[in-house]
Amino acid sequence: MKDLKEKTIRGGFARLGAQGASFFLRLGSLMVLARLLEPADFGLVGMVVAFTGVLNLLRDYGLSCATIQRATVTEEQISNLFWINIVAGGGLGLLLFVAAPEIAAFYREPRLTAVTAVLALGFLFNAAGVQHGAVLQRQMRFSVLAVINTASQAVGIAVAIAGAVAGYGYWALVALAIIPPLVTSVGYWIVAGWVPQLPSRGAGIRSMIHFGGTLTVNGIALYIATNFEKVLLGRFWGADAIGIYGRAYQLVNLPTSNLNDAAGEVAFSALSRVQDDPARLRHYFLRGYTLILGMTVPITVLSVLFANDIVLVCLGPKWIAAAPILRLLAPIIFVFAIANPLGWLLMSLGLVKRSLRMTLVICPILVVSYVIGLPYGPKGVALAYSTVMLLWLLPLIAWAVHGTPVSFRDILFTAYKPLASGVVAGALAFAGGIAYGHLLSPFPRLILESTVLLVVFASVLLFIAGQKTIYLDLLRGLTRGTPQDQESLVPN
Repeated sequence: MKDLKEKTIRGGFARLGAQGASFFLRLGSLMVLARLLEPADFGLVGMVVAFTGVLNLLRDYGLSCATIQRATVTEEQISNLFWINIVAGGGLGLLLFVAAPEIAAFYREPRLTAVTAVLALGFLFNAAGVQHGAVLQRQMRFSVLAVINTASQAVGIAVAIAGAVAGYGYWALVALAIIPPLVTSVGYWIVAGWVPQLPSRGAGIRSMIHFGGTLTVNGIALYIATNFEKVLLGRFWGADAIGIYGRAYQLVNLPTSNLNDAAGEVAFSALSRVQDDPARLRHYFLRGYTLILGMTVPITVLSVLFANDIVLVCLGPKWIAAAPILRLLAPIIFVFAIANPLGWLLMSLGLVKRSLRMTLVICPILVVSYVIGLPYGPKGVALAYSTVMLLWLLPLIAWAVHGTPVSFRDILFTAYKPLASGVVAGALAFAGGIAYGHLLSPFPRLILESTVLLVVFASVLLFIAGQKTIYLDLLRGLTRGTPQDQESLVPN
C-alpha cells in the first residue's frame, strides 16, 4: 500500500505537470488562433463537434474504464475489448460520414458537409489507442501518458497555427481536432509494446461490457445535457453566436478539463486498487479532493471578477462580447470541481448505475433551462446553465456519497476552507483592481489581479485555514517516491 501511495502521489504530480503544460499549450493556441481566425470559423467547427462529441463517447463504450476498474484482467479480455473498440470506432466514423449532408442541411450551412466527413476520421484514430492507453493506466505509467498526450497536442496545435497563417481558415481547426488522437494512438502503441490477439470466445467480458455500457449511456446523456445549448444557439442564433459562446465556454472548460484529466486518471486507478479498503479509499479521495479544490477555486473567482481582462488578453478586443458570457459560466468551474471527483468515487466502487440515475435526473432539467434562456441569446443560456448547476450541487453531493466511505460532511468540510479563502482573496484582488487597475493596460492589470488573488488565497488557505500540513505531506510523498518499476502488461 505504501508503494501505491507513492505511485499515486508521483503519478498525480506528473499528470498535473503535464496537464499544466497542456493547459498553457491550449490557452496559447486559443490566443493565437482567436487572432488569426474569425468567430464564424470557430462556430462552423463547433456546430459539427456538438454532434461528434456524442458519437465519440460511443467509440470507447466505456471499455477503457472497465479495463482499469477490474481488480484482475487477462490479455484475452483486453484483446477482445480492443476489437470491439475498433469496430465501434470504424462504424461510427462511417455513420458520421454518411450523415454529413444531413448535418449541413440541419444548420443550413453547405460547408459543413466536407468538414463533417473529415472529422469522421477521428473516431478510428481514437479507437485504435483506447485499450493501449488503459494498459498504461493500469501500470500507473502516468509520466509516459503525460508525455504522449502533451506531445500530441503540441503537434496538432503547430499544424493548426501553420494552417491558419497560410489562410486555410476553419480547416486549421479541423486539423486541430483530428491530428492529436492520431499521434496519441501511435504513441500508445509504441510505448505499450502490446499487440492485441485475435478475438476469442469465452474470455469473460460480459460484465465488463455491461459496466462500460452503463458508463457510455451516462456519458451520452451528460454530454447531450451539457452541449445541447450549443446546438440550439447554432441553429437559432447562427455561427457568430455559437463562436462567441463557444470561446467563453472553452475558457471555462480549459481549467476544468485539464484538472479532471490529470487527477481523474490517477485517482480512478488508485481508488480502484483500494476499493475494498474503505479507510484508505476515503483518505486518498479526500486528499485528492482537497488538491483539486485548492487549484479550482481561485480560477473560478478570477473568472467571475475579471472576465473582461481575461477575454481581452486571451482572445483580443474583437471577442469582448464573450466576457459577460464567461462571467455567467464561471460558477460551473466550481460545480465541476465538486462533481467530477464524485464520479471517480462512484466508478471506482462500481456504482455506475447510481451515477446514471443522477445524470438522468439533471439532464432534462438542463435542457428545459436552455429553452427558457434561448430567447435571450448566449447570455440567457449561460445564466440558465449556471443557475441550474448551482441549485443541483447539494442534492448531487448527498446522493453521490450515500452509503460510501465518504460522507456529506466530509465533502462540505473539505470544500468550505478553499471556498472561504477564495472569497477573501477575491475581495482583496478586486479592491486592488479598482485602486490601481485604471493605470494599467489589460495584460499587466490581469497579472496584478491574478497575482494578488493567488498570493492571498495561498496564504489564507495554508496558514489561516490550516491546510499547510496536507500540502507538505503531498510534497514529502513526491520526494520520497522512487522511480516506478516496469510492471507486467496486465498487472493484477
